[in-house]
Amino acid sequence: MKEDLVYGKNPVKELLLNNRRINKIYLQKGFKDQKIVELAKSSGAVIKWCEKSFLDKLTEGNNHQGIGASVSPKDYTPLEEILDNIEKQGKQGFLVILDSLEDPHNLGSIIRTANGAGVDGIIIPKHRAVPLTSTVAKVAAGALEYVPVAQVGNLVQTIEFLKERGYWIFGADMDGQTYYQADLRGKICLVIGGEGKGIGQLVKKHCDVILKIPLKGQVNSLNASVAAGILIYEVVKQRDNG
Repeated sequence: MKEDLVYGKNPVKELLLNNRRINKIYLQKGFKDQKIVELAKSSGAVIKWCEKSFLDKLTEGNNHQGIGASVSPKDYTPLEEILDNIEKQGKQGFLVILDSLEDPHNLGSIIRTANGAGVDGIIIPKHRAVPLTSTVAKVAAGALEYVPVAQVGNLVQTIEFLKERGYWIFGADMDGQTYYQADLRGKICLVIGGEGKGIGQLVKKHCDVILKIPLKGQVNSLNASVAAGILIYEVVKQRDNG
């Protein structure tokens, strides 16, 4: 986090005035600069009001003046733009939704795999999930420059919007059908859950099909990036085989 953090009134204000890529803005409770507060609210970034002690810890005791901002290494791409680009290319879209993924290493690994497999875009939620950070970019090893990432406020609404655009939604969970028995051709979107929690119940209810990866050993789940890799390349295999 610290390598992505900008703090202090003037530095953060400059970010806001220049439309820099901001994931989250931390404001100390009682922060009084209303101009900066208005800029923060209009930026679209997530705002977190917090105690001074939280910002002290976040900035390692430096003079933060009651404000800090987590900066993204890359602009997010509007979902509509991703879908329009897919249609312009005449492709059968292949998207991946990540529900509440919290580990930047997993996100970076999935982005790298997605690039190798030709995924057209990744969708992540704004809240309760890791955003794009420099750690994500480093783990992705350059792939972040080529894979568009959309950040959305509500995954259920996003799923319903994708259905309206002709996509079939496949969620990963242990009580579904075996993944290689499903038809994964056509316009599809895979939904991969967060570490330990899996996909949320409401998100799961809105998926068209639930897929499971059979496990033969004693563990009852796979690392999120490993599960994503297995399912992503099953799509590649089925498409290559017609």
